[in-house]
Amino acid sequence: MERPTASSPALGSSASRSIHLAFTSADQVHEGLENAVEALIEAAAQEGTCGIRVTRLEPGRYTVALDDSVPFGETHEDIAA
Repeated sequence: MERPTASSPALGSSASRSIHLAFTSADQVHEGLENAVEALIEAAAQEGTCGIRVTRLEPGRYTVALDDSVPFGETHEDIAA
């Protein structure tokens, strides 16, 4: 699994607001996304104002990010057009 990250800093902290993922095998997707969501749960809890959005950009490429349009405590999934 390749997991390059290009993060933008959270307001007022150095925590990541997004994680960019690229997978070479379908077997890696579930665990990789689960780990990324878990990594952002702590940052979301600290901010207390946003949830997490998982976006499938194309086969094998995803972004997991804190998103102000997602209610706190929720995770939403999208497929980019």
